Amino acid sequence: MDPGRLSAEGRRIVADPANQLLLSAASAWEIAIKTALGKLELPGPTDKVVPEMMERTHVTPLPILHPHALRVARLPQHHRDPFDRLLVAQAQLELVPIMTADPQMSAYEVEVIAP
Repeated sequence: MDPGRLSAEGRRIVADPANQLLLSAASAWEIAIKTALGKLELPGPTDKVVPEMMERTHVTPLPILHPHALRVARLPQHHRDPFDRLLVAQAQLELVPIMTADPQMSAYEVEVIAP
């Protein structure tokens, strides 16, 4: 939501049209939960704002598939957050990096890009 939170390198990566940006359904689900709990504020209803932002910024949805969910069982317990663990599983199976400021994600066998 706030490009100012990204480093110059993070903004470059996101702005580069050669990079395909993905938003996992797990992240959309987490956004929906946090807005419902009042922990995240969006400029409108979540089910309208997120798809509109994805379309405007050319972000591709990444669905959660059974292999993604089942891969979580094989991950070491470096992280207890179920959303983050699912993101790691997706990144591993889809062979894509994760952009995150969470230092715990680097403990997994996945490419992490700091925002």
